[in-house]
Amino acid sequence: METSLDKTLKTVATLALCVIAIELVPVSKKAAYWNRCLDSTVGWINEKPDLNTWSQKAKESLAVGVCNGAVYEPKLKTSL
Repeated sequence: METSLDKTLKTVATLALCVIAIELVPVSKKAAYWNRCLDSTVGWINEKPDLNTWSQKAKESLAVGVCNGAVYEPKLKTSL
C-alpha cells in the first residue's frame, strides 16, 4: 500500500515533468524556425553563381550569421 507521502511525491514528480515539457515547447519551435532559416539561407547561397568558389563551411558560416542576425563583419571570409 502506498502512503500519503508516496502519493504526494508521485504527484509532484508528475507535475514537474509536465511543467518541463510545457517549457520546452517554445524552445523546440525556435529551434525548428532557426533550422529552416539555416537550410533556406544555405540553399539561397548555393544558387548564387558568384559564391560557387566558397567552401561549404564558409557558406554555412555566413548562413549562421544571417540567421543569428549578426552579419557585421566588413570582410567576408570565403575559406576556413
